[in-house]
Amino acid sequence: MAVHWCTVPAPRPVGALTLVVSDAGLCCVAFGDHPEAATAAATRLGTEAVEDPEGTEPARTQVLEYLTGGRRTFDLPLDWRLTAGSPRTVLQTLFAHVGYGATITYAELAELSGAYVGHGYTAARGVGSIMGSNPLPVVVPCHRVTAADGLGGFGGGRPAKEWLLALEGVLTPAFDLDLG
Repeated sequence: MAVHWCTVPAPRPVGALTLVVSDAGLCCVAFGDHPEAATAAATRLGTEAVEDPEGTEPARTQVLEYLTGGRRTFDLPLDWRLTAGSPRTVLQTLFAHVGYGATITYAELAELSGAYVGHGYTAARGVGSIMGSNPLPVVVPCHRVTAADGLGGFGGGRPAKEWLLALEGVLTPAFDLDLG
């Protein structure tokens, strides 16, 4: 069965998001209008990608509701097959335990997930790497994971991370920040 994909608009600095949905659920969110992200996800899942906004409807609706401040949690099915092992454990822990308006450090997430017990600094770096390869950003909220001494990085760029955290009330929005 093919994966379905669409691109949804998002306020700047987030920009557009490409959503990819398999028969099992949302499997990929990519920053920007990137049909190639859908093709790559489909290839990894052994199928083809079809542009189909109707086939992505529940995911599209929930992401748009979140981006406009009308949704705080995602309750759509997620397809975790694009990640495995410790990365999947860490991402599932993040999704289950770090809610809207909350943050957690890389080291705290490493400890909470149990994936890197006793590894200290290396654990925090490992979690940072996992956040950078998160196939479901925004929905699996890697923007809520911060460095011990600041915001840390983000695959969508620091301005997008700041915008998402301001949307959730973690940061005070800048005067020129459009929160929808």
